[in-house]
Amino acid sequence: MKKPVTKAAIAVAVLLVVLQFVPVDRSNPPVTAALTPGGEVEDVLRAACMDCHSNETVWPWYSRVAPVSIWVARHVEEGREHFNLSTYGAAEARRQDHMMEEVIEVLESGEMPLRSYTLGHPEARLTDVQRELLMEWARGERLRLQAEGAVGGD
Repeated sequence: MKKPVTKAAIAVAVLLVVLQFVPVDRSNPPVTAALTPGGEVEDVLRAACMDCHSNETVWPWYSRVAPVSIWVARHVEEGREHFNLSTYGAAEARRQDHMMEEVIEVLESGEMPLRSYTLGHPEARLTDVQRELLMEWARGERLRLQAEGAVGGD
């Protein structure tokens, strides 16, 4: 009975060692067109959003240990694809408007920040006041884009 358990444990250990050699991109591309709202909004964005939604990711120690490294890198990659504060200004106005619409949606639904992130980063947990602050800021960005004639109103 012990042999199958021992073989399984050895197989898992070997797999974990092999996974350490899987290359994981933990780069931070240049910040080219950052959205910097300043003040409290920027403070909240830095604490709760920028590790996954900017090119200024602070890569924690566990992002270097597989299989977690693969998972973390994929989350950052997906986060940057959806909404990247470091390249926001270079996006077309329609794309900017859509990103702000998504910001509002994920904050209203409580989908963001991810629970898996806030478990290890308690400073990223948003209070109701912070959540509302970010949603008001995003609504204001949408209104600014509309006022500039860059996008149509809802």
